[in-house]
Amino acid sequence: MTGEGAGPASEVSEAPGMTAPRLWVIVGATGTGKSDLSLDLAEALAARGRRAEVVNADAMQLYRGMDIGTAKLAEHERRGIPHQLFDALEVSADAAVAWYQPSARAAISEILSRGAEAILVGGSGLYVSSVLYDFRFPPRDPDLRSRLEAELEERGAGLLLARLQDQDPETAARIDPRNGRRIVRALEVLAQGERTHGAALPERPVLWRADSRVLALGVARDRLVERLDRRVERMWEQGMLAEVERLRGEGLENGTTARRAIGYAQALAQLEGALTEHEAIAETQALTRRYARRQVSWFRRYAEAEWFDALAPIDIDAIVEGNGNG
Repeated sequence: MTGEGAGPASEVSEAPGMTAPRLWVIVGATGTGKSDLSLDLAEALAARGRRAEVVNADAMQLYRGMDIGTAKLAEHERRGIPHQLFDALEVSADAAVAWYQPSARAAISEILSRGAEAILVGGSGLYVSSVLYDFRFPPRDPDLRSRLEAELEERGAGLLLARLQDQDPETAARIDPRNGRRIVRALEVLAQGERTHGAALPERPVLWRADSRVLALGVARDRLVERLDRRVERMWEQGMLAEVERLRGEGLENGTTARRAIGYAQALAQLEGALTEHEAIAETQALTRRYARRQVSWFRRYAEAEWFDALAPIDIDAIVEGNGNG
């Protein structure tokens, strides 16, 4: 599947002497300050007469009401800069990258068509890649999917993973063994005689828009661990349990995506009495650290990425002028 409204950058008209609007992409592990950088970039562009809008590429920030656990910027924190694809889904809905790709590309194409710059921001690697690169998804078979999901529910992810390891060991090695949805999707694709993308980049990724510019934020491992652990503690201090309790009333437990999000699954377990608060926080911290490692590994494969130390001053003006300081 390819995105709708995905015309090349050359189709966007520009006034003489003006730079054509481009797609900016800001990536990095959770807790590295991507949102703040996106706002600084948008303001630096605006100072040069180049309007900008932010497009979300964080799978969990798609969900309405999932704010504390995703560190989503509140409306009053967005400095008046338009934000797209935030709060786009109810928590009972299932987010899927095959839905996200055309939605994000349509939003970006519409922004560019109005002469504004688009800033794609997020840490969900597959979601970012689906927009940044010429990334096509294999077909779907709802009946087959339903059968595999029923088997997952009845027999667990281990048996399905073993089947995937037998049929496609390379893909199986790249999938989190606890991610039943990803395992089901890989088996669904294989059963249709297709090659699964294996939740990985294409072998030779080609940019969707040739003028894209990718900014990546990094933090030294020990400093990042400190930041992430403290961030999780703040989630509980800021009312994570109350947020999850409210979302339960809005169907959080009825979906298969939102309720499994890091932090939300643990808060649910605490509310149900399966975990103490200490255990819920500790488990969320451990999973967040593991997720951050996967994010860094994923984005390090982006050949186009310009890397910046998130804890050092970043010369945003130099970035906008095309020099950078990565």
